[in-house]
Amino acid sequence: MGYANNIGKYNLGRTIGEGTFAKVKLGVDTTNGRYVAIKVIDKHMVLETNLKYQVQREIRTMKLLHHPNIVRIHEVIGSKTKIYIVMEYVSGGQLSDKLSYAKKLSEPEARKLFQQLIDAVDYCHNRGVYHRDLKPENLLLDSKGNLKVSDFGLSALRKPGNMLTTACGSPCYVAPELLANKGYEGAAADVWSCGVILFELLAGYLPFDDRNLMVLYKKISRADYKFPHWFTDSQKHLISRILDPSPPKRITVLEITEDAWFQTDYKQSCRHECEEKIYLDDQESATESKMPKSPSFINAFQLIAMSQDLDLSGLFEGQDDKKETTRLGSKLPVNETIKKIEAAAMDVSLSVERMNFFKMKMHPNQKKKMTRCTRSYYDLSAEVIEVAPTNCVIEISKSAGELRVYKEFCNSLSSLLTQISDVQHQTQDSKEVRINSKSTQQIECSRDKNDDDNRDIRGYSSS
Repeated sequence: MGYANNIGKYNLGRTIGEGTFAKVKLGVDTTNGRYVAIKVIDKHMVLETNLKYQVQREIRTMKLLHHPNIVRIHEVIGSKTKIYIVMEYVSGGQLSDKLSYAKKLSEPEARKLFQQLIDAVDYCHNRGVYHRDLKPENLLLDSKGNLKVSDFGLSALRKPGNMLTTACGSPCYVAPELLANKGYEGAAADVWSCGVILFELLAGYLPFDDRNLMVLYKKISRADYKFPHWFTDSQKHLISRILDPSPPKRITVLEITEDAWFQTDYKQSCRHECEEKIYLDDQESATESKMPKSPSFINAFQLIAMSQDLDLSGLFEGQDDKKETTRLGSKLPVNETIKKIEAAAMDVSLSVERMNFFKMKMHPNQKKKMTRCTRSYYDLSAEVIEVAPTNCVIEISKSAGELRVYKEFCNSLSSLLTQISDVQHQTQDSKEVRINSKSTQQIECSRDKNDDDNRDIRGYSSS
């Protein structure tokens, strides 16, 4: 394979997917020879068409998710004119391509893919993420035939107490409540789409389909569909419970996993990946696991992101009204800095869970009971980045939980760092750099600004 150019440690090859403002290229990581998929986004065109919210949403959401049945984002690289999203390469193409020549699938194959889809959706929902555009075009297959969910450009994040309002998705897969122009639950909407996909896998055609959109929407609103004669009673029973036009009566993901047809030969995908710690790094170190005691050194990309004059954070990390990030300077070695973080956490009744040598999460001391593949929705984390042997940057972020506790923790840690600086007669106190989500580029996923244009940047498939 020839390479036209490179970006960072990646060599870029042929185009394997294309949209209005983005191309997806097959790339190779020169450090290990592995293939990756690199989505190349034209920054100027995105800004001119006000699609930055979609780019922010897609990057942020994919950073939050680490599951064997979800396409993983490895790294984000920015230049003056381009945004490069480096993703896991899935070689088998779109599920829609398979359906185009295979028509309907056998029951075991359809059930396996549906089980993996439900596992991925369950994982997303437990982390407050709703996809809202589930369809075969956004489901990829790897070399072993396993399913991978992609394209989170239309996704929404949970807003406690709030209903979603934006009608989005693809007509044939959209839930009836989205057509009513009222608030709806993201989980129930995703479940409906999963039901449509299961029907299509087993039947070889869609349950709701018509060239006239008004006729199509009437069929969806009434759940007007017919089962083919080869459907078994078990299949009909499950699908009819999913395709219930009343969201409160519709079966939930948990109830789907308890269904007898679903349970047949079921191998849960959510193994240790669900318990794996999720980090919101802009870059992933391939050697990090080999050197667990090595502190994270700040790199040029992070320095640019920290600069107010060259701030690129608006394009790489979406900020909603719950997202808060604070950076504090420490004139202590990494070990001592981590001790101060633990002391500050204790001051505000938080327990510290060490992710590795330089990353940690904070939880309330009285932890909630955790169920299968779920974690507490209180998300406060801290990372120590070494700039020099006695100079560190502490990045504290909160994406869920009480703002009051977050502020108390930041104030306590800042005070501890300042006291140490005074005792040691430092010439310069620890500097606090705050990135308030209300002063940076904002993205409110439940509002989903400019959703009508979100289709322009799509997931990829192999060609």
